[in-house]
Amino acid sequence: MQRVLVVDDAVFMRKTISGALLEAGFEVAGEARTGVEAVKKYRELNPDVVTMDITMPDMDGIEAVKKIKEYDPDCKIIIISAMGQDSMVKEALMAGAVNFLVKPLKMETIVDTMKRALG
Repeated sequence: MQRVLVVDDAVFMRKTISGALLEAGFEVAGEARTGVEAVKKYRELNPDVVTMDITMPDMDGIEAVKKIKEYDPDCKIIIISAMGQDSMVKEALMAGAVNFLVKPLKMETIVDTMKRALG
């Protein structure tokens, strides 16, 4: 079973994403609400994939992606954010994210993207 770390500062989004992933057969290894928490939990849990918001307290998602990639260059991170400007998408992908999804979105899109990332 593929293990996922779900990162978003909004409890509702974490629960929604986690619920969709559980229903699709993924294991939600953990959740984090800040970039700092995400980096810490990634090191503790070593998940197969991470869903990452961009706008969060302490450390934004782009910086968290960079920190996680420093620790594990092979990690798979999917950005899920309401901020879908071209410059933000480019920055996230340059930082090492494997994909960028813009909120609001269907939970099936997250599940499909997750399966492709884990290929």
